[in-house]
Parts: sequence; structure tokens; C-alpha cells
Amino acid sequence: MKEEEKLLETYQKVMVPNYLPADFIPKSAKGSRVWDSNDNEYIDLGGGIAVNSLGHANDELIEVLSAQSKKLWHLSNFVASEEAIKLGEKLTDSTFADKVFFCNSGSEANEAAIKIVRKFHSSINQDKTEIISFNNSFHGRSILNITLGGSEDSGKEFSPLIKGIKHAIFNDINSVKNLISERTAAIIIEPIQGETGIVEANKEFLKEIKNLCDSNSISLIFDEVQSGVGRTGHLYAYMKYEIEPDILTTAKGLGGGFPIGATLVSDNLAQTLQPGTHGSTFGGNHLACAVANKVLDIVNCPDFLSEVKIKENIIKTRLEEISSKYSLFSEIRSSGLWFGCDLVKEKSSFEFLDIAYGEGLILVPAGSDKIRLAPALNIENEDILEGLEKIEKVASKF
Repeated sequence: MKEEEKLLETYQKVMVPNYLPADFIPKSAKGSRVWDSNDNEYIDLGGGIAVNSLGHANDELIEVLSAQSKKLWHLSNFVASEEAIKLGEKLTDSTFADKVFFCNSGSEANEAAIKIVRKFHSSINQDKTEIISFNNSFHGRSILNITLGGSEDSGKEFSPLIKGIKHAIFNDINSVKNLISERTAAIIIEPIQGETGIVEANKEFLKEIKNLCDSNSISLIFDEVQSGVGRTGHLYAYMKYEIEPDILTTAKGLGGGFPIGATLVSDNLAQTLQPGTHGSTFGGNHLACAVANKVLDIVNCPDFLSEVKIKENIIKTRLEEISSKYSLFSEIRSSGLWFGCDLVKEKSSFEFLDIAYGEGLILVPAGSDKIRLAPALNIENEDILEGLEKIEKVASKF
């Protein structure tokens, strides 16, 4: 039995079966290329689900991580971290936010956001605790976050879920208006829904939500865990819409592959979390913040963000050509280097992925009938072209 087969067999033996891993074991990677244990090469257009914002084994990230690892890893949040302070300053200087709470993931960032708004509003009106979210949204896998997601399929097996959360229809302002009451504390929304295949909120829809929030003393939360940190060609997607939320959650691309999350918040809401009300053991640790500082230094530059939009046009144009030739996609949506492609044929996205792996290509599904691309924001043109050639080969066999 080959080493790879042994490892996969051991995986089935020791791992909880909540994932469906591919039938190869990655061993190394650089940029947008991955090699498995049999030295097969893959072009990575999935980016770890919009996580590897600067590709694999980025030299600059390795340098700062290595340097920090020789100085200080972890103490606790009873002691301030220089790297966290620097990162907090960069985030507040670059966004609407006045304060930052650091954690380790998008799920944690959303948990903090909901705690903040419930504590803030209930201190003024004890009944003002309800949250409005949206059907088919995705905010994480914790009990709170699957409640926010509003999917019966993902929630029914874990009931009872969190009370006081209602669900409106995405891009339907009347459905939002019908749910608002004196008990509404916050509206949480992904400006671009990722798990449904890169579905954008209409600008007017978001503007009307913002107006409703302002006129009803409701806090507006943008979940930008997937859409943030340059993914759309803007540092954060709210900048594209010219609408400022009261709270923004971010993770994934912020660490470029190193786990980190953050809740960005206005000052009046931030004061809700006094010592003892919330925390995260590893949140704001020295290693994660050192890496995230470098990620922001690289990504948060006009020339870098402009390149994201240029590469978007290259990829989308070629995807449309491939789709037309093979009747592959019924619709292709994009926002920066983030693509959602609806499959035409009555085959699953997982079948498409299996063929892609065989062609040396890594993609990401979005449900059972959609494919997502979320490549490194600095992906080389050579890798783009080769990756698209592989997509055409997959299309010819699908």
C-alpha cells in the first residue's frame, strides 16, 4: 500500500467524518501551485476558500512569522501585544471602525458582534434583543451562526437553536421591513453571499437597510469574513457600496492562511464589552497578528487592489468563452477574484471537482450545483492561464 493510501485510510480511522477530503494528500505548495505525496502538481484556484490571500508559503509572510516565532508566541490577554496594537491601528486607520476585538475565526468574530449588539441595546431596552439575518446566508458553524444562516437543513439536527433570530429574503427590502419591530437590535448581512455562489446585495437594497437601521436605532453588521481583505478589489466590500456598517467581521484572508479573526466596531458599541464580558484565549496572539500586519501592508495598496480587478476581467472573460463552448455554466458571477459559476448539466459540483483533481486543478464547491474560484490575490498570470486551460479540459470531460 502506498504512503498516500495509508494516510487516507488512517484519516478514515481517526478523523470525525464531517468532511469529504479529496483522494490525494498535499505535501507542499508555493504561490498558486500545490504538490501531493506522489509529486503530482495542481493549480490552486480555490485559495483555501478565500483564505490564502497571498498564495502558499509567501516569502514575506514566512519571514515575519519566523522572526516573531523566535521572540514571543503567547502570554495572555492580561498583557498587551505590540503586534495586536499595530494591527488594530492599521485596521481602524483603514476602515470606519474605532476599535477592534481579535479572535481566531469568522465564527468567533460573529459571536462577538452579536454579543455586543445584544448587550448594548438590551441595556437601554431589555426587550431589544432580536436579530434579523437572511435566508441562505452563511456566518459559521457554531449554534449561533447556523441559526443566523437560516437553513433548515443545517439547523434542524442541532435544535433547539438560538431564540430571537428572524430571517428576511436577500435583496427584498419589504421582507426586512416586515420583520422590524421595537425589539430589533441588529441586522446582520453578507454584502456578498459566498456559500450561495457569490451573490451580491443590490446597492439600493443595502442603502435602504442602512436607512432603516439609522431611523430605528438598529445596529448594522456586515459579515465580511469571505469578502474582506482585498477579495473584491476593495479592502472591504462595504467600500464598494459606500455604506458604513456599525460592526464588521473579518477573518479568512486577514491571516493569509494563519488563523485570525477580528470584529471591527464603532466606539459607542465597543464600550459595551468591559473587562470580563468577553474574551478569546488565543485572540490577538503575537504570531497571528505579526502575519496579518504584513498581509495588510501588502494588500492595502491601490496598485495591488487595481490588479485584483484586472485579473478578474481576464478570468471572467475566459470562463465565459469556455462556458459558451461547452454549455457549462448558466451564470457566472464575480466580484474581484471571487467567482460563482452555476453548472448547467444535471451533475453535482463534487463530480466536477473530482474531474478537476484528476486534471491537476483545485477548486471549491458552492452547494451541489455551483463552483467557486477564490485564487490568491497575487496569482501569477501564468498560473491563471494554466488554471483556465485545466478548467476547459474538465469541461470537455464533464
